[in-house]
Formats: sequence, C-alpha cells, structure tokens
Amino acid sequence: MKKISFTAILIFLAALATAKAENKAPDFQISGLNSDLIQLNSLEGKVVYLDFWATWCGPCRKSFPWMNDMLEKYQDEGLEIIAISLDDKRKMVETFLKKFPAKFTIGLDPEGKIGDLYKVRVMPSSYIIDRHGYIVDTHMGFRTKDKEKLEVMLQTALSNSK
Repeated sequence: MKKISFTAILIFLAALATAKAENKAPDFQISGLNSDLIQLNSLEGKVVYLDFWATWCGPCRKSFPWMNDMLEKYQDEGLEIIAISLDDKRKMVETFLKKFPAKFTIGLDPEGKIGDLYKVRVMPSSYIIDRHGYIVDTHMGFRTKDKEKLEVMLQTALSNSK
C-alpha cells in the first residue's frame, strides 16, 4: 500500500475548500416588484430556487405555473423561490404577470447586474441554493420533461440540508 504524505493531504484539503468556496452563491440585493428589497443572504436556512427570466421567453411562461406548484408544495419545508426579471421595463413585467401570475418573489434586474454575477446566458436559468448558501445545482432552459428532474433536485436539496 502506498503512503500518502501529509503535504498531499493538505493540498487536497485546500483544493476541496477552494472548490466549496467557488460554489458559494453570490449575494445580491435588488428591488422587488412590490418595492421590497430582496437580499439573498437574508434567506440563509432556506433552500432557494433562483430563476432568471424575461417576458419574451417562451419557456419562462411554462415555468411559472411549475414554480407556483413547487412553492405551494415545499414552502413549509423551507423552499423560497426568487424569479429575477432581466427585462428593462417594469411595465413589461407587470403585463406578463397578469397573464402568468406568480405566488413567489419577483425581483427586477433591468441592468442585468445580478444576471451577470451569475453568468446567465440562457433564458430561463435556474440555480438551487442550499440552506448554507451554496449552489448545489444549475439548470438552463425549461422543458416539460425537466419538471420531474427539477423537483427531485429540490427534494434532495431540502432533505440534504436540514
């Protein structure tokens, strides 16, 4: 059996700590649709489904009813959903929400600063953040066939981080 040096173990542990730090969800503070202030770090202890969307996005229209269902189903277990619009006009968001109501928190990022922070390139883009503030999963786009997989990922995050 080959011996592992103490130095090799320290290097491995340092790399592991760095990888964990890189998965820490970037904190942000933005305005909500109802003039409330949304700050990610204030939700520590909750599992957060963070969704970036836009009114022109077809798949986003399909994701809203699903997010409403997930919040209703798992809110008592600690799920919070924040959907951040990257639209530049508030009126567009308000019109969209009349057709596709949201029971979850809506954030406004008209300049795309939070979207850039999360390196959003596809609409919608979602991030599951555990109770300790770490990104445990990401998902690009939204298709009907994704619903079951996404729900399992939420269930896993809710049960793993109690």
